[in-house]
Amino acid sequence: MNIIFTIGIFLAFFQFLLLLNKKAKSLPDKILAFWMLAIGIHLTSSYLYFAGYWETYPHLIGITVPFPLLYGPLLYLYTLTSLRNNKHLQKKDYIHFLPVLLSYIYMFRFYFFYSAEEKKLVDNGIIDDFKIFSILLLILFLISGITYSFFSYRLITKHKQLIENNFSYNERINLNWLKYCILGTGLIFFTVVVVIVTRDFIGVNYPFNPDLIFYSMAIIAILALGYFGIRHQNIFADNTISEITYFKPKGEYKNSGLKDEQAQKEYKNLLKLMSEQKPYLEPKLSLAALADMLKISPNYLSQIINQYEGQNFNDFVNKYRIEEFIKNSSDNKNFSILANALDAGFNSKSSFNNVFKKHKGITPSQYLSKFH
Repeated sequence: MNIIFTIGIFLAFFQFLLLLNKKAKSLPDKILAFWMLAIGIHLTSSYLYFAGYWETYPHLIGITVPFPLLYGPLLYLYTLTSLRNNKHLQKKDYIHFLPVLLSYIYMFRFYFFYSAEEKKLVDNGIIDDFKIFSILLLILFLISGITYSFFSYRLITKHKQLIENNFSYNERINLNWLKYCILGTGLIFFTVVVVIVTRDFIGVNYPFNPDLIFYSMAIIAILALGYFGIRHQNIFADNTISEITYFKPKGEYKNSGLKDEQAQKEYKNLLKLMSEQKPYLEPKLSLAALADMLKISPNYLSQIINQYEGQNFNDFVNKYRIEEFIKNSSDNKNFSILANALDAGFNSKSSFNNVFKKHKGITPSQYLSKFH
C-alpha cells in the first residue's frame, strides 16, 4: 500500500508542477493542474491515515473528507473550458464547488471545536455526530461522480464537432483520450462507492484490502490525465474558431448576412482556390487560414461549405487530400503509401488511414490493389 501511495503522490505533484510550467497555459491546463494538486493532497492525507498518523496527530482527521466532491466538477469544467475561449472561469462555474464549500462549513465545528480525543472517537465511530452526514456525503459523491461523468462525456461530442468544423487535422487537439478518462473516472467513482457500501454498511469482509483497487485505478487515471493533458494543445491558441458547429440545411441559413448571390460567388472562388493553389497540402490548414485566403469571415466560409458541399470543414479538405493521394499513387508508384499520403497533406499514418476508410469505405492498400 505504501508503494502505491508513494507512486500516486509523486505522480500527482510532479504533473502538477509540469502543468504549472507548461508554456502558453490555457484555462483547461490550469484546471487540470489544480486537479492534480487536489489529488496529491488527498492521496497524502489517505497515506497519513493508513500509516497511523491520524492517531498521533488527531487534528489531521477529516481534512480532505469533502475532496471527492471536487473531482466530478473539475472533470466537467476541464471538458467545458476546452470548448470555450475564456481566460478565466465564469461566476456561474463556481457553483459546481458549492457542495464542497457547504461540507467544509458543516464540518467547521469538528475542525475547530472538537478536542483531539473527541476527533479520535468520531473517527473510530464511538461518537456518531457525523454518521448521517457521512451517509449523505457518500450518496452525494455517487451522484456527483456519475452525473458529471455523463455530462462531460456529452460535451466531448461538441468538442469533436468544433474541431471538425475548424481544422483539417485533429492530432493533439482532440479529446478522444479524455473520453476514455471520463469512462475510467466514472468506473472509479462506482468502484469506490460499491466497496464502501459493501464493506462499511453491509459488512462484507474482503480477503484483501479493497482500497488497493481504487487507489491503483486512481494512479492509472493520474498517469493518463497528466500525460495527455500536458501534451494537449489549446484549439483556441492563435486560431479563430467558427461559431457554426453543426451542419445546417440550406433553408436554415435564411437569416444569415451572407446572401445567396454572394455565397455562390464565394463558393466558386473556393473551388478555384482549392484547385489551383492546393491549400489542402498544408497539414495544419484551418478554417480561419482558408477564410483569410478568400478574404471572407470563417463563419461565412463554414456556411458555404456546409451549404454547398453538405460537409464540415474537416471532411471537405480531406476529400481533396484523398484525391491528391490517389493521383500521387499513380504518378509515384515507387513511393510508399505513407510518403504519398504525407505529400497529399496528411500529417500522420493513423489519421490518413482513418480518413481514407471513412471516405472510401476500405483501407488505402485495399483501394490501390483494387483500382491500380
